Amino acid sequence: RIHLIPGFIDSEQADWMFEQLLQDIPWGQRTHIRQEVSFEEPRLTSWYGELPYTYSRITKVFLPNWHPVLTMLKERIEEFTGYTFNSLLCNLYRNEKDSVDWHSDDEPSLGKNPVIASLSFGATRTFEMRKKPSPEEDGDYTYVERLRIPLDHGTLLVMEGATQEDWQHRVPKEYHSRDERINLTFRIIYPEPDGGWK
Repeated sequence: RIHLIPGFIDSEQADWMFEQLLQDIPWGQRTHIRQEVSFEEPRLTSWYGELPYTYSRITKVFLPNWHPVLTMLKERIEEFTGYTFNSLLCNLYRNEKDSVDWHSDDEPSLGKNPVIASLSFGATRTFEMRKKPSPEEDGDYTYVERLRIPLDHGTLLVMEGATQEDWQHRVPKEYHSRDERINLTFRIIYPEPDGGWK
């Protein structure tokens, strides 16, 4: 289940929030290692919350002190959705070359049927979704159902239910030049059985 709310933050407010978050969030670039080759993630990130978060086998150190704008947005989204979030992954796409590849947010620490509220500021980028193939299709994505959703300045996208179980999503690179975009993904993180602190 996905809900799209364009103009969740009106453009005047979204403008100053974008500028402030761009300037104030401690953005960093993570390095991945795949088949013993290391490469830098093609975007900048920052993680707020009470617990560390592991994805792509790398654990993000968390920032416990939320920026006042982030706290205000969290409360506004919680009031609107009825969910209480305890964590936030901030993504900064610096230009058209920054991206995130196909994935599902299905880490154990997110629990079953996680709710993710995704708020976008800045340049419009396309959010693509594709349905996971049935077992008979043996991992072949050729004919699966696909969605393309342009996420504009101030737009809120809420993913819930079996979205992560049944679908993958990505923000692809673009061929035309794009200005900076900030995407805030509010999540509910649970302590992992092993403590999740490794």
